[in-house]
Amino acid sequence: MNATTASALPVGREHTRIDGPLKVSGTARYSADFQFPRMLHAVPVCATVAAGRIAAIDTLKAAAMPGVRKIYTHENIGKLYRVPPSSKARIDERRPPLNDDTIRYYGQYVALVVADTFEQATAAAQAIGVDYADVRPPSVSTQLTPGAPYKTETERGDPDGAFASAATKVDATYSTPAETHNPIELHASVALWDGARFTLYETTQAVMNYRDAMAQMLGVPSDHVRVITEYLGSGFGGKLWPWTQAVLAAAAARDLDRPVKLVVSRKMMFHNVGHRPHTQQRLRLAATADGKLISLQHDYLYHRARDATYKENCGEASGFLYSTPNLRVTSSYSERDVGPATSMRGPGAVPGLFALESAVDELALALSMDPVQFRLQNEPAIDEMENVPFSSRHLKECLTRGAETFGWARRNPAVGSMRDGDTVLGWGVAGCTWIAERFPAEALVTLNADGSVRVASGTQDIGTGTYTVIAQMAAELAGVDVDKVKVVIGDSSLPPGPWSGGSMATGSMVPALVEAMQDIGNQLMHIAIQGDGDFAHLDTGQLAFSDGRVHRKEQPPRDGKRFEDILARARLAHVEGHGKAEGTFGKKNKPYSTHSFGAHFVEIGWQPQIARLRVRRVVTVIDAGRIVNPLTGRNQIEGAVVMGVGMAMFEQTHYDSRNGMAINSNLADYIMASHADTPAMEVIFLDYPDTKLNAMGVRGIGEIGLAGIAAAITNAVHHATGIRVRDLPVHIEDLLASKVT
Repeated sequence: MNATTASALPVGREHTRIDGPLKVSGTARYSADFQFPRMLHAVPVCATVAAGRIAAIDTLKAAAMPGVRKIYTHENIGKLYRVPPSSKARIDERRPPLNDDTIRYYGQYVALVVADTFEQATAAAQAIGVDYADVRPPSVSTQLTPGAPYKTETERGDPDGAFASAATKVDATYSTPAETHNPIELHASVALWDGARFTLYETTQAVMNYRDAMAQMLGVPSDHVRVITEYLGSGFGGKLWPWTQAVLAAAAARDLDRPVKLVVSRKMMFHNVGHRPHTQQRLRLAATADGKLISLQHDYLYHRARDATYKENCGEASGFLYSTPNLRVTSSYSERDVGPATSMRGPGAVPGLFALESAVDELALALSMDPVQFRLQNEPAIDEMENVPFSSRHLKECLTRGAETFGWARRNPAVGSMRDGDTVLGWGVAGCTWIAERFPAEALVTLNADGSVRVASGTQDIGTGTYTVIAQMAAELAGVDVDKVKVVIGDSSLPPGPWSGGSMATGSMVPALVEAMQDIGNQLMHIAIQGDGDFAHLDTGQLAFSDGRVHRKEQPPRDGKRFEDILARARLAHVEGHGKAEGTFGKKNKPYSTHSFGAHFVEIGWQPQIARLRVRRVVTVIDAGRIVNPLTGRNQIEGAVVMGVGMAMFEQTHYDSRNGMAINSNLADYIMASHADTPAMEVIFLDYPDTKLNAMGVRGIGEIGLAGIAAAITNAVHHATGIRVRDLPVHIEDLLASKVT
């Protein structure tokens, strides 16, 4: 059967992951799985203070222990380099490891032991003594004050004047805590050096960026570094950029001329590989008596490591999500003695929308308006921040469809009024949005005489199903079944592909695949007219290539010739096409505002007698263009919702004010949502392809499911208890003050 018959187009069809059997059978290789002859093992020694300097390091005992090959410190690591801010390579910790004797955060690497076995390296690392000087109490307070003047990010009208004269207003401050990345797979680096070039097996969401950043830090040309990531055990943004363990492994491999493996421990994950920073956000909203939003001010702070530049862009969505003539968004930061922050699923927008969607709920209630109706009433006609139309925006339908599916019309707005036996029910809603852009991408597509297709690109699958969706898109373009497509990714030696970040990898691949297939089609048409078949002596202008066939333009594809037949007649093994597409991310003066939108509806259950709070059910409606694979797409949204349950109710990194250590740096004390916390979920995708972003109308969905969900949960908590949660996570102790029994 041809996969491109009308009822069975590969894109838009549910398809199980093509890499699934490899993962469940243990065949899929993750970075830490790679083993090589003569491989050594590296274990870092971490600082036990957060602010000071190294006075002395005693390595004598450790160096004499069995199996120890070498111990590195700032005195003998050799020359390592920074990634300059002007570089196209991205990295959040620009300072090279073991760079000097200054300690900037607890857990910072101060030495590295390399030994024959992991156990020997671990024992030797524990035997190293470090003396510190000029130690001072670390700054880790969650009370943020501006470390620099507030910077205005976007502004229109007179927000102060409109707020002062408004009939109804809300002025509240919200906070989100530091959250630590805890994917199942730990960060790992396996480095090989052949005397001239590096081969690095890395846990990364961006093999091309990793190559460029590592080349700069190691002081070698980019083409002397090859980065391989066959599979990733999830990243959520924490594995977008290189971290210092990778540089240490590579430097040790070059120095010792042997393969070196370094796997970061779970405790190190809390200090050395980034986190979502603490945020503090003041929202001032004002509306007319009939519910028209007339002023919105969003002033936010985030904590930032010293000698770092990461920004948590909490105001990202505030300028365009709702219509208002008067608006201002400003930002600043507070420096803290913690490791550098990094992207976490939905960076900026996720904590920002918790604050904004909480404040919108508060304003609606102050107006005695239904929260859904208030949002519908303040829908903008265009992106008022950029003054351009949206490429596609269906937030109103997300809200109305979600309300109908959830049963919102049955909601009694009175606090604590809805019950299920002895359980008090709370219903909450929140809108959500996420950027839809493209990164630069290239792809090499090969159509073979046996009817198979090969797609090669230097992108990667971070556990979201990239192998599968690329295969589906290529299958549709080539007119074959998905099982005829082989996808080769995860290697920086391939044509440069997009990062797997910002929910942009899939949409970025579309124009590269389309151009590669157009290249192939042109070649096939020339081949077809040069033979002695049906198209002999025709002009290529009379032909077209679609659905895997060369055909006359006036005829349907089914009347043409399959590509494998054309190749066989010409005695050709294959034909290759190259596609290259520029990115849109970061470009100015674009004619359209490209975003995805959605709405979450949440029911929580509060049992005051036993102090038990649970998210019972969630309905999420998403407007994200054409969905390549609804099966893996729903999985993305469901996973994001569960992550949102963790954000709203559990996750928080606590730093010890005495030494800067993350106190709960393990999976017993750092609480995340589990299967037992998973609510009943229904995910609905609207079908509005966004062809202004790419030819297939595809937008990303990895982040948007997490945006807004925490606010929907806490809005539901208020409906059940009357307690307004402005500081995440929800604390049961605060809910016990509720008068609802």
